Amino acid sequence: MPQKPTTSPAYVLGVGLTKFVKPRGKVEYTELGYEAGIKALLDAHITYDDVDQGIACYCYGDTMCGQRVFYQFGMTGIPIYNQNSNCATASTGIALARNFVSHGMADCVLVVGFEKMSSGSLKSFFPDRTNPLERSLAKSYEIRPRNESPWAAQLFASLAQHYIDNYGAEPRDFAEIARVNHEHSQRNPYSQFQDVYSLEDRRRICGGHRVSGVSRRSARVEAQAVLIAGQGVESDLPDAFNGNPASLVGGPIIASLAPKVLKEAGIKSIHDIKLIELHDCFSAAEMMTIDALGLCEPGKPHEYVRAGDITYGGRTLINPSGGLLSKGHPLGATGMAQCAELVWHLRGWANNRMVEGTSAALAQNSGLGSTAVITVYKRADGQASKKVSDEEVARVTGLGYNPAVLAKGFTGEQAERVRSKKARSEWALGSTHTRVQARF
Repeated sequence: MPQKPTTSPAYVLGVGLTKFVKPRGKVEYTELGYEAGIKALLDAHITYDDVDQGIACYCYGDTMCGQRVFYQFGMTGIPIYNQNSNCATASTGIALARNFVSHGMADCVLVVGFEKMSSGSLKSFFPDRTNPLERSLAKSYEIRPRNESPWAAQLFASLAQHYIDNYGAEPRDFAEIARVNHEHSQRNPYSQFQDVYSLEDRRRICGGHRVSGVSRRSARVEAQAVLIAGQGVESDLPDAFNGNPASLVGGPIIASLAPKVLKEAGIKSIHDIKLIELHDCFSAAEMMTIDALGLCEPGKPHEYVRAGDITYGGRTLINPSGGLLSKGHPLGATGMAQCAELVWHLRGWANNRMVEGTSAALAQNSGLGSTAVITVYKRADGQASKKVSDEEVARVTGLGYNPAVLAKGFTGEQAERVRSKKARSEWALGSTHTRVQARF
């Protein structure tokens, strides 16, 4: 649910992102988390000593992975929380951080999302106990008989067929969503898949590995700060099992949550939002979300797609990052990447792919099981976005480049600048910095 009246606003002050890569046994989550966190601290112009609380977001990993990552920045004794909500893990982490800040429990929270996925389709690592999606999958197989394909693909194939059978969507509409996302991806230096495809290719990609970190600090609001103007988290109601494929993947809670978050953010209509990063693990998921957010007439998202309204020149620029279809989808970090992308647009830094004049942007992220998180971001100064030159961004960041359009790294001196000065352990850091630097 959206927050109740808060004591103070919360802002995103710094973001950092690693490239989306396949680890292939060569990249550890400790390195991904370290790189993202250092970049976020540098972007925020603070040190780890300024951080009051930490939130680690991941799904696949042993307990206390968060401590293992955060101790590389410093060992200052702050509470570090480990968060797991399937695909919505990182967005839920952002929501927790906002609650801490807004209710006076912290002045600065560092949130780091990371994931080292296994190859192949999603699977359970605990076969000796009940799968939390057991009831959802059982209902799905009632709607559409079970087959040998991965369970997630079956859920969203059933959803696609629902739109085809009941509303007149066609396979080409889902292919067009994938085509648009891949066309967008060529301008995002962090995307894993940057090839542009035609409608005939009809590729559906869901996988990959990436990380981003974000720091927020209400007491320090600068020109680059981005306000979390509205946000909400909801879980399923009984209608999740009503026999509609959309209900099994969070459609009703997206539809319920959206108007509440828009109201909190002071946005009269979803059509006043011109920039959206949404959860497109499959093309069918994006189709459903266009519908659930109210961007189109009920049941007509395919017409919105056909009209060209999801890309440049249309009514809403959706997934200028290329979305999950182009970046990949390491579960615990997806929501953080959405946050970083929208922050860069609102600042005017994503100057190779932005639409000028954006005053608010929306992120939607869902986790099967199910939970939905919707966030509306606005510039802290209340102004609309304007492009900022790469040269100016390089000067402001002190990095020597614009991180929104170049996926580069940082120097050893820069890392030292933001790591803790009062309590750190080189033993905890180990070889991580050296390994990260080698990739740069």
